[in-house]
Amino acid sequence: MADFKHIVDFLVESPFFLGMTTGQLTLLAGCGKLARFKEGELLAQEGMPANDFYLIREGEVAIEIHAPGGTMMVSKAGPEGLVGFSWLFPPYRNCFDARAVTAVAAVSFDGACLRKKAEDDHELGYQLMKRFAEIMLRRMQDTRLQMLDIYGQGGRGAA
Repeated sequence: MADFKHIVDFLVESPFFLGMTTGQLTLLAGCGKLARFKEGELLAQEGMPANDFYLIREGEVAIEIHAPGGTMMVSKAGPEGLVGFSWLFPPYRNCFDARAVTAVAAVSFDGACLRKKAEDDHELGYQLMKRFAEIMLRRMQDTRLQMLDIYGQGGRGAA
């Protein structure tokens, strides 16, 4: 029960969840658990099942893609950042690697649990989708900028 209270407290304090009702935060907390990762440990691996997302409490996580010549970091998430959005969309496979740059403390949320709660409460689903859409857009922009740096093309395309 102590973990549940801590998770609710983390959600209340997180800018990502700002504006959500106490009831919505309580529903979300019911799908969460506290998690820790060692430096270098993967939170998510590209192509593997996407079962979770993470609210980072402490530490830093690199968001990486596989590119010709190796792995490339496209973004980072630190305290209050979120990692993982692939749990939202079939076939529920991770689109990026997420690697702990330092030791990480996080709240891990079960994607299947959240999908069920969002299906049962469409307002909760809308609130989550709205927030995750911002993260996806930011990650897409970060990836685009990395690609422009690598390939040296400064052109702009339509969305």
